[in-house]
Amino acid sequence: MSPKIYFAADHAGFALKHVLVEALRSLGYETEDLGAHALSPEDDYPDFITPCAEKVASEPGAFGVVIGGSGQGEAMCANRVKGARAAVFYGPRKAVGELEREGSAAVDGFDIVRLARAHNDANILSIGSRFVSSEEAVEALELFLSTPFSSIERHTRRIAKY
Repeated sequence: MSPKIYFAADHAGFALKHVLVEALRSLGYETEDLGAHALSPEDDYPDFITPCAEKVASEPGAFGVVIGGSGQGEAMCANRVKGARAAVFYGPRKAVGELEREGSAAVDGFDIVRLARAHNDANILSIGSRFVSSEEAVEALELFLSTPFSSIERHTRRIAKY
């Protein structure tokens, strides 16, 4: 049985939220849309993100997807809820200024998604809709949901401290 996936987004993430909900439903996931339910440029993301984080934190095995313009404020808001562990996805590959000029590899955003699950047991994926395509967001979400927590003692110990 698939875990339940809760969704929340403000006006900036409104369109992408609908794409992701439909993508997961087509894969057989049970989803619940916690808003926004209408496109309003005046809405405030905490009104939707906090209830989503509370649902995820109160239901073992549940996941959340929160979407805004940058994903940062949404992750910060979600992470204020005890038991919520949100990680931000900005896209598949982002160069790291000087490191790339020196020949180092660019940072792979998909690795960040995978490591957030495997090492931090992230249960909420925060997506910056202004930085990703629909296809990239779907791919990141599928990776997020399919990556298990490693359960390595050091990771479990660290998570228990917050």
